[in-house]
Amino acid sequence: MSAEASAGSVAAASILATQASGHCSEEKGFGSGLAGSKYVKLNVGGSLHYTTVQTLSKEDSLLRSMCNGGAEVTIDSEGWVVLDRCGRHFGLVLNFMRDGSVPLPESHRELEEVLKEAQYYRVQGLVQHCTSAMQKQRDIYEGVCRIPMITSTKEEQRMINTCRKPVVKLQNNRGNNKYSYTSNSDDNLLKNIELFDKLGLRFNGRVLFVKDVLGDEICCWSFYGEGRKIAEVCCTSIVYATEKKQTKVEFPEARIFEETLNILIYENGRGSGPGGVALLESSSPGASQSEEEGASAGDRRVRRIHVRRHIMHDERGHGQQTVYKD
Repeated sequence: MSAEASAGSVAAASILATQASGHCSEEKGFGSGLAGSKYVKLNVGGSLHYTTVQTLSKEDSLLRSMCNGGAEVTIDSEGWVVLDRCGRHFGLVLNFMRDGSVPLPESHRELEEVLKEAQYYRVQGLVQHCTSAMQKQRDIYEGVCRIPMITSTKEEQRMINTCRKPVVKLQNNRGNNKYSYTSNSDDNLLKNIELFDKLGLRFNGRVLFVKDVLGDEICCWSFYGEGRKIAEVCCTSIVYATEKKQTKVEFPEARIFEETLNILIYENGRGSGPGGVALLESSSPGASQSEEEGASAGDRRVRRIHVRRHIMHDERGHGQQTVYKD
């Protein structure tokens, strides 16, 4: 019986050794790390990189631990060290290990992504570099109000669709007019621009304000939430006088301010709930001089407010004024 048990033990040990060797041919955990190698092939989420053990060992990090055996290393059948991370920013991490400094992306979001990778690989020098850059960004942008200027329709669509904040757009093109302006139009046009600047300062950081000077409208406000248009306030109309037609620009300050406040329910995605939709789709009081036009069936309505669209007149004194209704 003892001879048979001994033979069985030897056979079991042989089977386990065979299985272990077969497993290691595909995936190996090195107790001594990569210290015996000079060059290293890294596969980081499908992104391939060549470097040296000396580069990976420059800082006290996870990469150094992989080299000296302090962390498990997974190697595939082709000799690539496999890291289960996104490889988008690994080249930047690797360049920091090589040079001790590296240009960082200007985008705050990408900077946060680089910081996450630096924290995962425990590259403290890069972590401090990212933290310092983010602090500088906060110092620069705090108290600064930036108003983007739209240069094309494609740029406008991309800006509105990708922005996480509500968007207010002022379309201002005084030259797009084939009639003369009424006496108060220029003053009202300046008041609209001044209100846009004041609202941009008041809601800086909460709402993205953009300006469009290339559009077809002379003076028109558009309000967007979650990538779609919620409301529109058109401030221009045609005055049918006795002798000629004129273009009139209005300044509906209260209505513009109201629509700006309404768009705040889309801040931080709060407009996605039923309450937000109900509020935006309900008609507001004091809209006797406005017209609401529904969008196509299946889409949420867009409030389009045209100031004094139905009753138009010139600005001459009482008794000299001719009023027409369309």
